[in-house]
Amino acid sequence: MNVLIVGGGGREAALAWKFGESPLLEQLWATHENPGFPAGVRPLPPGEVAEQAQEAGIDLVVVGPEAPLADGLADRCRARGIHVFGPSRCAAQLEASKGFAKDFMGRHGIPTAGYVRVSDREVARRAIAGPCVVKADGLAAGKGVYVCSTAEQAYEAVDSLFDGAHGEAGTEVVLEELLVGEEASVLALCDGERFVTLPAAQDHKRRFEKDQGPNTGGMGGYAPAPVVDTALLARVEQQVILPTLQGMAAEGSPFVGVLYVGLMLTDEGPKVLEYNGRFGDPECQPLLMLLEEDLLPVLLDCAKGALEHRTL
Repeated sequence: MNVLIVGGGGREAALAWKFGESPLLEQLWATHENPGFPAGVRPLPPGEVAEQAQEAGIDLVVVGPEAPLADGLADRCRARGIHVFGPSRCAAQLEASKGFAKDFMGRHGIPTAGYVRVSDREVARRAIAGPCVVKADGLAAGKGVYVCSTAEQAYEAVDSLFDGAHGEAGTEVVLEELLVGEEASVLALCDGERFVTLPAAQDHKRRFEKDQGPNTGGMGGYAPAPVVDTALLARVEQQVILPTLQGMAAEGSPFVGVLYVGLMLTDEGPKVLEYNGRFGDPECQPLLMLLEEDLLPVLLDCAKGALEHRTL
C-alpha cells in the first residue's frame, strides 16, 4: 500500500513511525520534510496535493493538520478516487467553526456549555457578565481560546480578537459558560457511521505553573488518562460520539476520520469543550505508543466506510 501523510510535525512523525510497522506498507510518502520521519519516506512532488497523490499512485491519504481539511483536501482526493482518512470540508466545520460546532451540539442534544455567537465587538462586550470563555470562531492553531476568570479579562480577550490577534479567525467570537472540572480528550476513528475509540488522553494546555497562563497548542500529553474509566468512556461514546456521527450523517456530511472530543468532566457529567477533526498533537504521540494493533488497515477501512466492530 502506498500511503501519503499530509503534514510534517510531531504528530505526523508519530504516524509515520506507526505506519512503518505495518506489513501492508509498500511506500510511505509525505508532503513535508521532518527529521523525525523514518528512513525511506519519499517527498511528494510540489504541486496540488490531490493531483500529485494521484500521479504517485497513492492508495491512502492520511491528513494530519486541520487547515488542509478545512480547505477541502479530502474532497479533492476523493474526487480523484483516492481513499482519504479525514473529514470532508463540510464535516471539518466541527473544528473549523466553533459557532457551527456549538449550534450543531444544540440541534442534537449533545452536552456542552451555554454560549452565544457574536460578530460585533460592542455586542460581545455587553454580553459579558463575569467569568467566561472567549473563543475565536475560526482556526487559530489552538491559541484562540481565552479562559477568563473576570469580566475585565473577557473584555481584553474580545478586544484582542476583534483587533485581529488571530486574523480572520476572530471576526466572529463565541462567548461560552466557564465550566469547572478536569479536561480530557477522547479520540474516535470513524467511517461515517461506525467508530472505535482510543484510550482517553490528557495534554498540558496552559503555559505557566499551576495552569495560570494562556492556552497553547499543547505542550505534551499522556495516555491513558486515569480520570476516564470504562464507565465514563462508555457514557462519552453514547452521549457524544454516537449522536455526533448520527447528526452529521443526517445533515448530509458523514464524518470520516478522527473525531477528537475535548471534554470537561463536570459534576453534571462530561460536556464537550471542542471538536477536532484530526489526531491531536501532542495526544497522538502517546496514543500510538500504546497501540499494539496495525493501524493502517483500520484507517483504510474507515476511509472505505467499512469499519468492522473491534477494540483497540
